[in-house]
Amino acid sequence: MDFLIVLGALCFLMFVAYRGYSVILFAPVAALGAVLLTDPALVPPMFTGLFMDKMVGFVKLYFPVFLLGAVFGKVIELSGFSKAIVSSVIRMVGAERAMLSIVLVCAILTYGGVSLFVVVFAVYPFAAEMFRQSGIPKRLIPGTIALGAFTFTMDSLPGTPQIQNIIPTTFFKTDTWAAPWLGVTGAVFILATGLAYLEWQRRKALANNEGYGTNLVNEPEPFDHEKLAHPAVAILPLVMVGVMNKLFTLAIPQFYGSSHSFVPAVIGKAAPVVQEVSKVAAIWAVEGALLVGILTVMAFAWKTVVPRFADGSKSAVAGSLLAAMNTASEYGFGAIIAALTGFLVVARTLGSVPNPLVNEAITVTSLAGITGSASGGMSIALAAMAETFISNAHAAGIPLEVLHRVASMASGGMDTLPHNGAVITLLAVTGLTHKVAYKDIFAITVIKTLAVFVVITTFYLTGIV
Repeated sequence: MDFLIVLGALCFLMFVAYRGYSVILFAPVAALGAVLLTDPALVPPMFTGLFMDKMVGFVKLYFPVFLLGAVFGKVIELSGFSKAIVSSVIRMVGAERAMLSIVLVCAILTYGGVSLFVVVFAVYPFAAEMFRQSGIPKRLIPGTIALGAFTFTMDSLPGTPQIQNIIPTTFFKTDTWAAPWLGVTGAVFILATGLAYLEWQRRKALANNEGYGTNLVNEPEPFDHEKLAHPAVAILPLVMVGVMNKLFTLAIPQFYGSSHSFVPAVIGKAAPVVQEVSKVAAIWAVEGALLVGILTVMAFAWKTVVPRFADGSKSAVAGSLLAAMNTASEYGFGAIIAALTGFLVVARTLGSVPNPLVNEAITVTSLAGITGSASGGMSIALAAMAETFISNAHAAGIPLEVLHRVASMASGGMDTLPHNGAVITLLAVTGLTHKVAYKDIFAITVIKTLAVFVVITTFYLTGIV
């Protein structure tokens, strides 16, 4: 019964998300409904002490990233830089390769350390302009961005700085370059299969004379200036974000150390405020990089951006608030579901799979799907079962580097179910609904999940790591 309650809460949330209802409203309803059916007395304590605590904690850490990412995307759009880059790419690779171009831009940014959410905000103006000029349906943009940002550069390619590739290092005592050949094998499979799927969908739409679409929402504002910026100038802000993110990541810990304290200037005796820099250095680095990116756009397109910045920034702020709150609400939902006894039933059942690598893959991807979070699901799975995974791997002669890569890749599989925060953010930013665009995101999810088993099979057949 406890298991059925957890499953019912998950199915309910996926259903309402797919039908377009607000996750901000229904995530707590789904989570607290499960608590009510499990132990009614725990509803108020879990709501305040767990759901709201996790939700507010997420907003505290990540809302500035959402906000600056949205503003960065908006000034890129208002400056006409998106149109300049799109025009150049179309001239170089051809209009029919617009999807490949967007996938590669997303991949470069993600592998460079830019947050997945920031990539969505930053790339959407480019994607919308490129798809419009190429006559590709707008509904394919979420699937294209998902392939570039949420898959192979997030956790497959060795060395990626995304959190999904960092979490396993603390459990398996590995580094981010673990199992490089298996990671590259999985990345090639995902990229080739994903592009083949998207190209198939594009050709189907072309045969049906579908076009970009009409009566769409959240469309980037048209850029009316005839003279476009030079492509090198237009892409400079994106380059600056990637480069400065790396530089700030290296510089911040050296400047502040592992922690920093200060005494606020208030009346009376105030206790010092201590900030553990090691926990927020990566976030500070992204925020600083986005600020540099915004200032770079303003420096080169001041006259173009300023007249429309007031209205444009309002829409950017509104979009970032919605995206952040959607994801934060999902985060709270996952925390409550993970605290229920029914969740233990799920974890124990998954642990009964005999093969060590298949066991790990199914456990991690299932928990990521249930919680709606790749990092959250993997953290729960490894915290509970890492020692079991390690002992089974030692018994079977499997290197821990392989455990690292399988766990990392599996976390980014079924995490992108309809209630996933990144999926909801992606659809909100692009102005599309689950009903219109989720099918393609789910197809990429299936490909990503299959890639994990391709990697496992490759290891058993060849022994390469």
